[in-house]
Amino acid sequence: MSTIAFVGLGIMGSPMAVHLQRAGHEVRGYNRSPEKTRALAEAGGTVVASVAEAVAGADVVALMVSDTPDVEAVLTGEGRGGDGVLGHARQGALVIDFSTIRPDVTVRLAQAAREQGLGYLDAPVSGGEAGAKNAALSVMVGGSEEDFARGREVLEVVGRTVVHVGPTGSGQTVKAANQLIVAGNIALLAEAIVFLEGYGVDTAAAVRVLGGGLAGSAVLEQKADKMLQRSFDPGFRVDLHHKDLGILTAAAREAGVVTPLGSAVAQLMAAARAGGHGDLDHSALFHLIASLSGRD
Repeated sequence: MSTIAFVGLGIMGSPMAVHLQRAGHEVRGYNRSPEKTRALAEAGGTVVASVAEAVAGADVVALMVSDTPDVEAVLTGEGRGGDGVLGHARQGALVIDFSTIRPDVTVRLAQAAREQGLGYLDAPVSGGEAGAKNAALSVMVGGSEEDFARGREVLEVVGRTVVHVGPTGSGQTVKAANQLIVAGNIALLAEAIVFLEGYGVDTAAAVRVLGGGLAGSAVLEQKADKMLQRSFDPGFRVDLHHKDLGILTAAAREAGVVTPLGSAVAQLMAAARAGGHGDLDHSALFHLIASLSGRD
């Protein structure tokens, strides 16, 4: 079993760290908001007061933070008084970044890690809070074959589907594609429900039969009821999906790839965020779609 430093114990990171502790690993967790460390402590993990304390002597350093600048700060210590992974991790440790960030920055950070004698995997996940709690995440992993083999035991504790998708940065690229598909599905599901409600159809029955045909999807299964009930407690927030679609549109532009539907749904998500729904589940995009028809 490994000693694992886990930095970032939020909605996703907390249950992931708990699963690793319960699987027999020794997990040392750090989070800037101490109240979010309780679940790990109750599972027998160790809560520490700094990144440096978490990573000292650890075999694996796992990150699950919100955005590209956060990952840069945690790794380099910039803006944190030198309290960074690169300055404190032992030679040969493996960094696994579960966060969703820019692919180009991932490549740069991985190179910096390797120069310090560290392995590096970009391993963003899909499945939301439910997937994290049930250890049923889909993990898309970029990095070397050697590092993937080293990290596989850890990855398979938190993920049901763990796939090595290519060299460094590939995991983040695949995650951007995932977020494009999910956002498009959410927008179309919202439009479909508004359409059905416009005709006075039994929407619950309609969703049930749609789910049994080609229109069925994980998005329909997990998000339709939230829209029907107008209940948008966050599993994955609009703010985060807005950030992810920004990564997608920037990366597509860099590659010279046209994503017309992706650009449209990115604007819709931005409008939902501007409308005050940033802290709600991304299925709250329904509010914006419904309001365009005067039905919110």
